[in-house]
Amino acid sequence: MGGGGIFRMFKLFPMLTSGCKVVALLGRPSKGSLPDKATTITLFGYRRGRVSLVMQEDPRSPPTFLIELPMLTSSLHREMASGLVKIALESETRTQKKKLIEEYVWAVYCNGRKSGYSIRRKQISDDEGRVMQILRGVSMGAGVLPCDKETAEGEMTYLRARFERVVGSKDSEALYMINPDGTGGPELSIFLVRIK
Repeated sequence: MGGGGIFRMFKLFPMLTSGCKVVALLGRPSKGSLPDKATTITLFGYRRGRVSLVMQEDPRSPPTFLIELPMLTSSLHREMASGLVKIALESETRTQKKKLIEEYVWAVYCNGRKSGYSIRRKQISDDEGRVMQILRGVSMGAGVLPCDKETAEGEMTYLRARFERVVGSKDSEALYMINPDGTGGPELSIFLVRIK
C-alpha cells in the first residue's frame, strides 16, 4: 500500500479540536516514548446498527475493554472518509480505586462532537463473540464479514488494527493506530480520560 493506509485502501471510514479535555492533556507522542507492545482494537457493527469497540492485548486474547459507542456504523464510515478520526472517551468519576479502563460510564466524542454516553460491558454478546472468533487470526484489516442470514441492519463491517498505547497518567491514556505501511501520522486515535 502507498501512503494511504487502511482508510484509503478500503474507503470506509474533521479533527478533534474542542469539546473534550483529553487532547490537551495527552498531546501527541514522540517516537521515543512509544511502548514496544501494541494493543489490538476492533471497531465493528452492522451498517445500520451501532458500533462496538473491543480492545485486546493481542488478537487472540479476551477483551480488556468492550463498549458499544452511541453512533451508527454508517456515521463512523462517513467520519472515516475524511481520512482522520479521533474518538475520545471521558469518564467523570469520583473514585480513583479503579483502573482507567475499568470505569463504566463514558461520554463519547467523535472528531470533537459529542455522540452521547456509553456503558462499558463485562460480557460479550453472541454477535460480538462470533465477530471475535472470525477475526481471531487477523491482526489488521477492514472490510465486510460473512453473515449467516439477512438482517434489517445490513452488512457487518469491521476495522481492526494495532495501536501504540501511551499512558499519560493513571487518569489518561491515548491509543494511536499503527499504519501498516509505516508512513504518515495516525489516521485513527482513541483517547481515554478520567475527569475528576
